Amino acid sequence: MFLLVALLLPVWAFAESVVLAESAESPRPPAMAVATAHPRATEAGLALMAAGGNAFDAAVAISAVLAVVEPYSSGLGGGGFWLLHRAADGRDLMVDGRERAPLAATRDLYLDDSGALIKDASLNGPLAAGVPGAPAALVHIAERYGTLPLSESLAPAIRLAREGFEVDELYRRMASWRLEVLRASPSAAAQFLEAGEVPELGTLIRQPDLAAVLEALAAHGRAGFYEGEIARALVAGTRAAGGIWTLEDLGSYRVVEREPVVGHYQGWEIVSAAPPSSGGVALVQMLGMLEALEARLGVPSDEADRVHRLVEVMRRAYRDRALYLGDPDQVEVPIERLTHPYYTAGLARGVDPMRATPSVSRASASEGADTTHFSILDAEGNRVAATLSINYPFGSGFVPPGTGVLLNDEMDDFSSQPGVPNAYGLIGGEANAIAPGKRMLSSMSPTFATSEDQVVILGTPGGSRIITMVLHGILTAIAGGDPQDWVALPRFHHQDLPDEILFEPEALGPELRQALRARGHRLSPAAQDYGNMQLIAWDRAAKRVRAASDPRGIGKAEVRELP
Repeated sequence: MFLLVALLLPVWAFAESVVLAESAESPRPPAMAVATAHPRATEAGLALMAAGGNAFDAAVAISAVLAVVEPYSSGLGGGGFWLLHRAADGRDLMVDGRERAPLAATRDLYLDDSGALIKDASLNGPLAAGVPGAPAALVHIAERYGTLPLSESLAPAIRLAREGFEVDELYRRMASWRLEVLRASPSAAAQFLEAGEVPELGTLIRQPDLAAVLEALAAHGRAGFYEGEIARALVAGTRAAGGIWTLEDLGSYRVVEREPVVGHYQGWEIVSAAPPSSGGVALVQMLGMLEALEARLGVPSDEADRVHRLVEVMRRAYRDRALYLGDPDQVEVPIERLTHPYYTAGLARGVDPMRATPSVSRASASEGADTTHFSILDAEGNRVAATLSINYPFGSGFVPPGTGVLLNDEMDDFSSQPGVPNAYGLIGGEANAIAPGKRMLSSMSPTFATSEDQVVILGTPGGSRIITMVLHGILTAIAGGDPQDWVALPRFHHQDLPDEILFEPEALGPELRQALRARGHRLSPAAQDYGNMQLIAWDRAAKRVRAASDPRGIGKAEVRELP
């Protein structure tokens, strides 16, 4: 029985590498590999490991480089989850660098006097920003798990921030989407636009203020960001523009190490993110229900049966996400009960094999083109799966003057008003209500999947769709084949509410759509492809490492054979 405990991008590039080794049987991989959403980040991670660093040093370098070259997806003004595996002792752990609500935040922060939501208040401007966790997480990982000085790991990002990176089509599209919000912040407009307009292709984006902040972090560690001159500038800038940050908010921020939730399915061990991520809990429930359905009904007889079952287990997992999940440091999250085989089997008993179960509106029940993921495997077998975010594209669109730090708008991931969806259509409840110092619920789901002979490191951005994309990735990896197919697989998704199957056009053919409608499902084609999975697969039996970057993005996956 199974028990285990983050993009709207077009097709731009696909990278896959393969290395075959001739060495004798060894617990160490025959190659090191990196897969990220941007070529500059992949190059930085490989260079750090070639210089003697491990996967954890590479994770710091990659996170910082992505903060520079993917301002629409992640940054020092955001946060994330870093899932680590330490080969020396086999330990798995999650570094929780998720943002926190400011201490002055209230349950009704984004409601007007009549109790109605204030339009875009949780999305745009400094009031939408949670207290960032990314800088603290990078220092934590470097000091506890890295082998190189923090200054060496941050050097590639500092150089890119000073020298600049070239604007590409993806940058232009994201900046166009958030143009008015960026214009509203003079510092953001100066940093990311050109004379108030979206920069032309090839324009160099230089960020000297951000470089200075990275240098302070390199020289002074955590204090370089959360204390002193930079902290005062961050607080003064946010408060002058209507935010509520204080020096105490920054000074009291702490990274939390959490034990991932771990279990087994069809001979595979799955390690995934624990709350305040909802990913691990939802994955255990979905796979547990699938196993219970297979025991009761057998293996799906056709494609309509397979998709119907997947949709029904997605629906139930997202319902529980809304009802029960939140920050485990502030609310009781019944992980053991929600992931227990008896409970998931009970959920599965409610699945009608031939009819869709209508989702029920809940008055008090309870991430995206703006998130990034990378995967790393080093020469020792250490591995990292990390999903980072600033929430909406270009986050809140606000940069405190003189800092170069683009702030997140992760406060929208809280349940601002019960029964009202956030930017990704997710309905929230009291478990994820706003409270001072609380971490908001996330869908980011960095994951390891391992069997006796296989190791798969995966994750993706995609807002509320992250969890179901990772589910597709796990199931496809278990079935075997080529990692290129795993990351390119057409996707479909259901999140309970709205009660519809969102699907990429190639995921469901005309006959399959008709069969699903006959079972009572509502279908909604996605406006464009979504997701940006970054994956590494180590076949220990074949002594082979492969890495793949989603063709929907501009990322790069590379494998380098070890001497």
